[in-house]
Amino acid sequence: MLNRLMNMALLALPMLGCLLLPCSEPACETLAGDSTVRETPVYTCNIRNTYCHDPNAFTQGLVFEDGFLYESTGLRGRSTLRKVELGTGRIVKFGRLPDPLFGEGLAIFGDRIVQLTWQAHVGFVYDKASFRLIRRFTYPTEGWGLACDGSRLVMSDGTSTLRFLDPLSLEITGQIEVRDESGPVVRLNELEFIRDEIWANVWQTDRIARIDPGTGRVTAWVDLTGLLSPEDVGDLRVDVLNGIAYDAEKDRLFVTGKLWPKIFEIELVLLRKD
Repeated sequence: MLNRLMNMALLALPMLGCLLLPCSEPACETLAGDSTVRETPVYTCNIRNTYCHDPNAFTQGLVFEDGFLYESTGLRGRSTLRKVELGTGRIVKFGRLPDPLFGEGLAIFGDRIVQLTWQAHVGFVYDKASFRLIRRFTYPTEGWGLACDGSRLVMSDGTSTLRFLDPLSLEITGQIEVRDESGPVVRLNELEFIRDEIWANVWQTDRIARIDPGTGRVTAWVDLTGLLSPEDVGDLRVDVLNGIAYDAEKDRLFVTGKLWPKIFEIELVLLRKD
């Protein structure tokens, strides 16, 4: 009997040794690799061109189409819808929202413009050519940013959740939660679809999140710290970065901010990658 017990103990030793192997073994590397959190790439930018921007425009939504910028501005009693000439900053078409509505995100779908408001739970659909009001619609959350990929709208409400809407019925068809390696990303604001990604300003920061619309994962960050010169920042009315527009035909990227005197055309430069 004693011999049998000793033999069983000797057979168990190799198994015990396997359990005590250091983590340099391949099996442990695989497990560690599965749990490794990789750092999200970060980009900065070079400025390609600078354009005039109305310093009284509290920019909440920005779209580029057919050579013009379309802009939604906020603040109660000062909220507007605008068509702006890029080269000069001249406002070529203008509409004002009734007080106390606070203008927010903006998107174009075909011959229609869709505009959100902040806390009133109401949005507007306009004829793109005339700015004539076509209809009103409602939504259950606050309205922050809005963008269109040609077949659907995506809307932010200041949380980490992005909701997709049918562009005709304006009914919610789905949603994603935006996350990076640290967890949910909140305060998502102005939005733009660029090359199959959602780009989102993060309110009260100089960062833009590039988001996979299928998973909600942040695929890269764009850090625009210092984009405005000290002279421009010295104006106490200048507010945060907010406003992304993309010219798909010429592959041009434009950014601005609330009460900023300039719109910047930028190109990205990789700053850091894990």
